Amino acid sequence: MYIIVVGGGKVGYYLTKTLVHEGYEVFLIEKNPIKCQIYAERFGAVVMQGDGAEAAILEAAGAGRADVVIAVTGDDEDNLVICQMAKERFGVARVIARVNNPKNEELFRKLGIDVTVSQTNVILSIIEQQIPERPFVHLLALRHADLAIVEAKVSDDSPVVNQPIERIQFPPEVNVTAVLRAGDLIIPTGQTVIRAGDEIIAVTKREREEELRHLLVD
Repeated sequence: MYIIVVGGGKVGYYLTKTLVHEGYEVFLIEKNPIKCQIYAERFGAVVMQGDGAEAAILEAAGAGRADVVIAVTGDDEDNLVICQMAKERFGVARVIARVNNPKNEELFRKLGIDVTVSQTNVILSIIEQQIPERPFVHLLALRHADLAIVEAKVSDDSPVVNQPIERIQFPPEVNVTAVLRAGDLIIPTGQTVIRAGDEIIAVTKREREEELRHLLVD
């Protein structure tokens, strides 16, 4: 899978770093020449200096063969232009935009952006995670698929504790994508053993969220 990330701020940097680590083919576009030089030293030849809102830059980055374009600049207008251009001019199947102003989120969706991520909403989710009464957090809804990304902290008395994932009877249509343990990110396999206090990130059908909550938290 070929992924283009536009915007080399903190969000774009860590996103690129994670995707490269997971083995994806990634290309990062960033305007700032100093950042580009630093990132090129860290990531190699997967960094380009330029304005991702310009068609020529997207074309040079290989947008014509990209599977996903993710726009995470600090400017909502740029992110919208980048995603619309990627979808309409280059035929990119999946476009994702960072929304800095939550008021723009609905507009982005109406204009055909597949997934929007509001920084404000993410921050609110992080705040919710600090509240003991909210051990199960709905992080993101995915359009067109009735899916949600959720995070749940495994309780001490959950039946999944000390069980490998392959033996756990998760609700149908639930896919565990990551486990956070003591600050470390684990990409799980069937042999990964779940421990009390683990934070599980999963993709699930929305109607299965409550079942998943009961299994991991209640």
